[in-house]
Amino acid sequence: MSRTRTRVLSLSGIALAGALALSACGGGDETAAELGTEENPVQLGVVGASEAYWTTYEEAVEAEGISLEIVDFTEYTQPNPALSEGELDINQFQHIQYLADYNVAADDTLQVIGSTAIYPLGLYSDKHDSVESIPEGGQVIVPNDTVNQARGLLVLQSAGLITLQDGGNASSTLEDVIEEESTVTVSALDAAAIPNSLPDVDGAIINNDFLNNAGLTGDDVLFQDDPEDETAFPYINIFATTDENADNEVLNQLVEIYQTNEDVQAGALESSGGTAVMTNTPVEDLQASLDDTEEALRN
Repeated sequence: MSRTRTRVLSLSGIALAGALALSACGGGDETAAELGTEENPVQLGVVGASEAYWTTYEEAVEAEGISLEIVDFTEYTQPNPALSEGELDINQFQHIQYLADYNVAADDTLQVIGSTAIYPLGLYSDKHDSVESIPEGGQVIVPNDTVNQARGLLVLQSAGLITLQDGGNASSTLEDVIEEESTVTVSALDAAAIPNSLPDVDGAIINNDFLNNAGLTGDDVLFQDDPEDETAFPYINIFATTDENADNEVLNQLVEIYQTNEDVQAGALESSGGTAVMTNTPVEDLQASLDDTEEALRN
């Protein structure tokens, strides 16, 4: 029976792991163990491995005879560089838009090999029970990473709280908020830190990853975007790997297990506060969206 493991890796840990890997390769042994064996477990990078459904997923993977090590990162900025540098075999934490932004900024070629779910992005508040009750001059927080900040600003605009320059887009920033046409003041904070700051502000855009930690569910949302709207396609969450590993059978089996195991699906849905729309979108459609989004960003 295979054994699964979970570890937490910071950026400094990535560098150390890379140095150790180079040292190990220096012995001249050119025979590499097959991926997914005890000698060479699959390294899967995630953000939020403490969610209970990851344990369910580990057990489902183990039952298929695959050795898996889940590497837990504390920030969204970490898993893609780790994947590119060979410290991971695959990651699952981001949507297409986020990956496109990373690939363009880093001049990288990470690929999509499967979908997980699309999560609406919502506005929450400890102080108010509706958008209309948020006062003039109220304070609202959005995530500070480029992609989710833009999406959060679009949510606030749709809710009628702010106006964005030229109507806003997937690259909008705080500088695009037209203050004289907005009723609230917006600031940015790391997505993981926002739930703890919710009591101090009038509202906040909170990623679904952190709803459970904040004691929130989808029923608490004041306003959210529509995950089933065709414009939401780039926000489908995905498994990603390097282009040279895109056809790897073991990695694609990991995707299949996630998509077909009922307990894993139920756990992911529960973790999202019941907001997730689970998907099994054809890979060619996902990759086409990634290519199109990257091209739009470059232009």
